Amino acid sequence: MGYGLGVFLLAIGLILAFAVRDMIEAVDLTVVGYILCLAGILVIALTAIQTNTRRRATTTATTTDAHGRQATTERRTETDPPPPPAI
Repeated sequence: MGYGLGVFLLAIGLILAFAVRDMIEAVDLTVVGYILCLAGILVIALTAIQTNTRRRATTTATTTDAHGRQATTERRTETDPPPPPAI
């Protein structure tokens, strides 16, 4: 699953929705094309969201020196999510 599947579904859906004029009994190919277009857009969007998500963590530390002055440091880390399990 990924961008390739999304583009494939989108292309097939657009072909069915706008280029095919044949009729199949009890099946509206235009509606099937629109459904495939929506499915393709959804797959592309979900792939983009999944690809761009990272785990973010923020660590804050406050230190006090001998004169009573405090210093606060903040550290942000981003890590990639773990890979999906193998099927």
